[in-house]
Amino acid sequence: MSLVKFLTSKVFVKQLVLAVVVVIVLCFLVLKWLNISTNHGEFKSVPDLTGKSLGVAQIELEQETLTLEIQDSANYNPDYPKFSVIEQEPKAGSQVKEDRKIYITLNPSGYRKIAVPDLRQRTFRQAKPTLEALGFKIGKTTYIDNIGKDMVLGLRFEGNPIAAGEQLSKTSTIDFVLGNGNGN
Repeated sequence: MSLVKFLTSKVFVKQLVLAVVVVIVLCFLVLKWLNISTNHGEFKSVPDLTGKSLGVAQIELEQETLTLEIQDSANYNPDYPKFSVIEQEPKAGSQVKEDRKIYITLNPSGYRKIAVPDLRQRTFRQAKPTLEALGFKIGKTTYIDNIGKDMVLGLRFEGNPIAAGEQLSKTSTIDFVLGNGNGN
C-alpha cells in the first residue's frame, strides 16, 4: 500500500477526525478547569497596613483571605510606632488573588547597635566623617592641653567616656575631647 493511498483511506480520515475531536474536547475541559480553579476575574483589594501593629495587620489580611509574610525589620523609622508596619508589597489598593502573600516590613524597637571605632590619635577632620558614615551624630567638642592640635584624645557619650568597640545605638550623639595644641 502506498503512502498516498493510506492518507486518503477511510480508516486514516476517521482516526484523524477522532484525534482532532479529542484534542478540542480536552482543550475545552482544561480551560474550564482553569477558570474554576484560578477564580478567574475574582480579585481582593490589598488593605493599607502602613503604621498598623502586627496583630491588626494580621486580622485585616485574614478578613480579606490574604496571607501575611514578614520580610524584614532592619531599618528603624522614628516616624512609626515600634513593631508597626512601615512598608508592604504589593502596595495598598492593589488587586490580588485570594490567599496571596502580602510581604510587610516591620519597624524594630529601636536603632541597631554599632561598635564605636578606635579614633584616638587621629585628627578631628578624620574622625568626624568616620562617625557620621556609621550613623552617629557629632556633639560638643572639648579642648584640653595637648601638643596635638585637634587630635582626638577621647570620645564621650552622655558625659561618660567611650571605649573603642563599645556598642551604641545608631544616631547617638558622641562628644569629642580634643587637643588644643598647647603642651610641652
